[in-house]
Amino acid sequence: MLPIIITGGPGAGKTSLINQLAGQEYQTFDEVSRRLIEQQASIENGILPWNDLPGFADLCLTHMREQKQQASLHNVAFLDRAIPDICGYLAQAELDIDARFTEASLGYHSQVFFCRPHQAIYVQDDVRPYPFDGALAIHEALVAIYQQLGYQVVEVPWGTLEERAAFIESAIAPSIER
Repeated sequence: MLPIIITGGPGAGKTSLINQLAGQEYQTFDEVSRRLIEQQASIENGILPWNDLPGFADLCLTHMREQKQQASLHNVAFLDRAIPDICGYLAQAELDIDARFTEASLGYHSQVFFCRPHQAIYVQDDVRPYPFDGALAIHEALVAIYQQLGYQVVEVPWGTLEERAAFIESAIAPSIER
């Protein structure tokens, strides 16, 4: 099965949901962009999205391609964000999206699971420096770009982690071979 993307705006509980699925013995992959921001922030003149979004997008593309290839080796694998998210962030910033990003955005499971930002859990920090309204704007940009790329956007209802994981399992059940 092609890698399955769980995405949405910041502060939506994606990472907690990915961790829940990992606890249910699914293969999961952490968010590349958050890890890169943490790494780049510790380097003098590191490439950070709020200072150099195109440069950061290039960095993410390299790492996300590797992650996509690794995820493809598993029967079922869930990704916390993926290459199309790069396109969404570039679009939200009103920057051009190079064809290499859109071409690399192909080859994922047709259903993409979206978690909407939730104000009750939203926290601004060094990796998430914008207010809640910014998280909603990013969410909407991501939905639009995934739809433009031909993916079926599936909104994950808010609920407990168990309920959210069960919703995703139910949605992909017809194509799972575990």
